[in-house]
Amino acid sequence: MKKVHFIAIGGAAMHNLAIDLHNNGYLVTGSDDEIYEPSRSLLAQNGLLPAEIGWFPEKISSDLDCVILGMHARVDNPELLKAQALGLNIYSYPEFVYLQSQNKQRVVIAGSHGKTTITSMILHVLQYHHKKFDYLVGARIEGFDTMAKLSDAPVIVIEGDEYLASPIDRRPKFLHYHPHVALISGIAWDHINVFPEFQDYLHQFELLAQDVPKSGSLIYDETDPLVAKIGAVEYPDIQKYAYRAHPAKVKNGKTFLILPNKKELEIAVFGEHNLKNLNGARLVLSQIGIEEDEFYEAIASFKGAAKRLELVAKNEHTIFYRDFAHAPSKVEATTKALKAQFPERHLVACLELHTFSSLNKNFLKEYAHKLDSADTAIVYFSPKTLEHKKLPAISVEEIKAAFGTPHLEVFTDNESLKVYLLTKRWRGSNLLMMSSGTFNGLDFAEISNQILQ
Repeated sequence: MKKVHFIAIGGAAMHNLAIDLHNNGYLVTGSDDEIYEPSRSLLAQNGLLPAEIGWFPEKISSDLDCVILGMHARVDNPELLKAQALGLNIYSYPEFVYLQSQNKQRVVIAGSHGKTTITSMILHVLQYHHKKFDYLVGARIEGFDTMAKLSDAPVIVIEGDEYLASPIDRRPKFLHYHPHVALISGIAWDHINVFPEFQDYLHQFELLAQDVPKSGSLIYDETDPLVAKIGAVEYPDIQKYAYRAHPAKVKNGKTFLILPNKKELEIAVFGEHNLKNLNGARLVLSQIGIEEDEFYEAIASFKGAAKRLELVAKNEHTIFYRDFAHAPSKVEATTKALKAQFPERHLVACLELHTFSSLNKNFLKEYAHKLDSADTAIVYFSPKTLEHKKLPAISVEEIKAAFGTPHLEVFTDNESLKVYLLTKRWRGSNLLMMSSGTFNGLDFAEISNQILQ
């Protein structure tokens, strides 16, 4: 039995990897100084929730086979210092995943936006056709118990994040995976806290493309100018496949793919960005043994990944969606998609500024006109979040000037936001709530119950 300790076990990928290793017979322990839902409940269900919150060097001993270090920990973490002093094997989770998949065909889905959805589509199709595969994905998908799986499967599909691997490994996660098949969905500056210069951020994707080996495949969105430039480079003995949005039409609030035989196929996801995601997934699957007709058969039942244009509630007059969108390109694509799907309805789009980048005054200008597709545009941020991230205060006027959207509403406490939403007339209107956070605990169930009445 292998003994593994997770430093920062509460992370999204970390807790899922811990659960999977536990299910595979590993002896797993872990620590963290904060564990939120759903990580807390899932760890508890599997007997992996730490008895106490905090860091405990006494958990680190020489009989551990390795320590897996999460990005949430700091370089002076007492458990990390103890592991280093003992000379233990210390891996970031992408390093560990690579070590477990060296003999597999590795597929990596990367990009500033779309990677979770594309990865989820691929996993859905593979599971639909009862294929054997491993995976690592950034959102919950219907039909999957965890967001990570390692086994003896011949292929692994990985959502490749460009954020840093760990506090002691400043390389992007996706540069650890060494893919045989790589997809780049789009590039838009993000993670300003670790890539303060755009060219440095862009260079990480160039390095990923260069890492594809001879006889490997690079799949890329040719409609993204930055990605198209990477795709235009000549890489020795690499197959390149460009894609754009799959042909489709919208009828009565429903999206239908136009298939090569001119037939129409209704799908549950919508928006030009998702039609691109779908076509990218199709090309990846063609590289790992899925025929085109098999793809279309399976994709019709794909309902989307959690928090990606996720339906919260609806009636015949109003639909309420939530989305993980937080970076400017994601905010623009998601808002446009919902307006295009229901052009006759009034769209209320609300964005929470929650990430380090979105709350950075130097980055705010990147949001200029990204909410213009909404009929009513709202921005919410919490001054407490700014304090927690040790960022300078931002004024309402600075938010309005940066976004440039006429009549932008700005809120700094969630109770006022809730009152505003509940006093609007919702017949013939749709609501879109976008954030990588929770609007400071805003109760979506309560809001949906009231606005749908």
